[in-house]
Amino acid sequence: MATATAVPRPAGFGVTAFGALLAIYFGALTLVSGWSFTWEQFSEFWFYIVPLAAGFGLQVALFLKLREVVSRAKQTGTVVAASGATSTAAMISCCAHYLTNVAPVLGATGLVAFAAQFQVELFWIGLAFNAAGIAFVGTKLYKASKEHAHCVA
Repeated sequence: MATATAVPRPAGFGVTAFGALLAIYFGALTLVSGWSFTWEQFSEFWFYIVPLAAGFGLQVALFLKLREVVSRAKQTGTVVAASGATSTAAMISCCAHYLTNVAPVLGATGLVAFAAQFQVELFWIGLAFNAAGIAFVGTKLYKASKEHAHCVA
């Protein structure tokens, strides 16, 4: 039984996902380009990076909550389906700007130039995919919760 101070499971995993994504960001960039470059990039683009990580954390929390509702619905004989494809696409898109730092290692100079030239646009695409993923999973959660409440009542 959870206490009043305990973080609900989906929210806890959402916060963990947020932190993990930031840790991966700092780890990957530091490994490839060094700490000073990583800090410079984060200082310049934190207002994109933090919302991308927060959006990912929110998607994780919503998805886990949806899974809880679906699990309860299965116990009452109702089945609700949801796809993680939008969340996956958002995650891939939100990390696309890292190609700027990783592509030289892969020898893709044309890709580096493209990603560097359109880095801010790639951030916006990542934010758009994040919003779409949140809307998609949030809508599924709302419908599943409503359907489950109707079946239980």
